[in-house]
Amino acid sequence: MQIYRRLTEIKAISFDLDDTLYNNRPVMLAIEKKMVQYFTEKFAMLSLESVSELRLKPKQVFNRRFWAPYRQQAISVTPELTHDVVRVRYETYRLGFLALQLSVEESIKAAQAGLDYFISLRSDFTVPKASHELLANLSKKFPLVAISNGNVDTKALGIEHYFTHIYHAGFQAASTQGESEYLLRQKPATDMFTLVCQQLVIRPEQLLHVGDCGFADIYGALNAGCQAAWLPQYGVGKKLRQIPHIELAHVTELSEL
Repeated sequence: MQIYRRLTEIKAISFDLDDTLYNNRPVMLAIEKKMVQYFTEKFAMLSLESVSELRLKPKQVFNRRFWAPYRQQAISVTPELTHDVVRVRYETYRLGFLALQLSVEESIKAAQAGLDYFISLRSDFTVPKASHELLANLSKKFPLVAISNGNVDTKALGIEHYFTHIYHAGFQAASTQGESEYLLRQKPATDMFTLVCQQLVIRPEQLLHVGDCGFADIYGALNAGCQAAWLPQYGVGKKLRQIPHIELAHVTELSEL
């Protein structure tokens, strides 16, 4: 552990999930391959007559490069979708299927099926034992909170019970009557940090946020007035824009607090 700024009173700890409590990169690489196979097989099952009507290139590969323009199209229509990884994926699939000449109804059905399959894969891995032990021990001393820009299912991973609150960026169900929904913006926006402090009834400087990304996690936490612990262990987060309070070689070093 490297200390860059003196830590002050900590009354709660918030965690990023992906690439903080586990290595998410191999999970996503495996999912990418499975999704390509899924869509390839889906179109292969269509009748020959239907295939002839689709705008498919020979040996079309349904990878990120294929879906990218439809994702951009979805965001250009509804910019707020950048904060909701679930909805933007659904819209990306739907627009892609429409472009391939599927009907409106077929596109909706295929997009939902693709999203459901992706979500089933998204949380199909095992969190390291060391992370379980750390969360179990820290939860005896501090309220723990999960703050994620992604959509991993903490219940499916078996870590939900460690957290007092779990926040995922995106559109949320209405909290009051008269509202249809509201938006929690992705980090580095301060929305989730502010909500944590309000619900735990603590000052921002009493929250220590732990994350891998120098932009989303560290810049976001510091901008919200919180303390920050940077974990560059897996080497996938963006570079630092501001100096964190501490740097961790491994998340288990938090047990020293």
